[in-house]
Amino acid sequence: MIASLELSFWLTLALAFPAAGFLIRLFIIFHDCGHGSFFKRRKINDAVGIFLGVLTFTPYYAWHRAHAVHHRTVGDLDRRGIGDVWTLTVKEYRNLGFWKRITYRLYRHPLVMFGLGAFFLFLIRNRFGLKAMNRRERINAILTNLGILAIALVVSLTMGIKTYVLIQLPILYLASVAGVWLFYVQHQFDGVHWFHHAQWDYKTLALQGCSFYKLPGLLQWFTGNIGFHHIHHLSPRIPNYKLAACHYENRMFADIQPLTLKTSLQSLRLGLWDEQKQQLVGFKVS
Repeated sequence: MIASLELSFWLTLALAFPAAGFLIRLFIIFHDCGHGSFFKRRKINDAVGIFLGVLTFTPYYAWHRAHAVHHRTVGDLDRRGIGDVWTLTVKEYRNLGFWKRITYRLYRHPLVMFGLGAFFLFLIRNRFGLKAMNRRERINAILTNLGILAIALVVSLTMGIKTYVLIQLPILYLASVAGVWLFYVQHQFDGVHWFHHAQWDYKTLALQGCSFYKLPGLLQWFTGNIGFHHIHHLSPRIPNYKLAACHYENRMFADIQPLTLKTSLQSLRLGLWDEQKQQLVGFKVS
């Protein structure tokens, strides 16, 4: 990419796409390390995860604490708000004032969530929030920020700050948009099931509240098989490189209907949970 800048910035942008794919794959390994699934030993998982947190602009311990809450509460209507996509019921939305409705709809708008919000999350939001962290998380977040700064300074001093910006920002933007999209479509799709806490069950939620996102082979590799999200939620200790085998070797998963690239785009129109219809719906019904 550095060499391509001398030829054409359009070539540099083209190379940013596979580079972003590799960054997404690194994030999946980072994600597995937090679950203690990528390596057998916890210390190795943590060491690699902390290092990858610098490369993926994400503090390891704080992110995984929120992610652990996500696994314990996803699809639970009575325990929303940590590590998930902001989702209201139809009734809750109707009870909002005008400006709060506007705020919610802006949050859910694709141009905001995937165009600006995803990039803001990884570049800016992940740099802050220290007061809400415990001591270990706070130290790790500071060291992650310092590591990102050190890389930026070394590259800027050796190759120029312009070079660093023209290469790093497109990669981070593309990877963050794709990453937020993957997280979104894993729990926001036609046919998803959500439950109140009294009816919420971990295994049921894994099979009915998490998508099987069947991607083309190359995209499946870049995304570390995370499309087999029902398997991941059923057992987070299964490493990404075993998820596909687990799905295809067990008959209990044969009836799960997959999302494809085409059908997943229908998720963009969803915005509210309709408790009467027991499904995600758009804003027109509100």
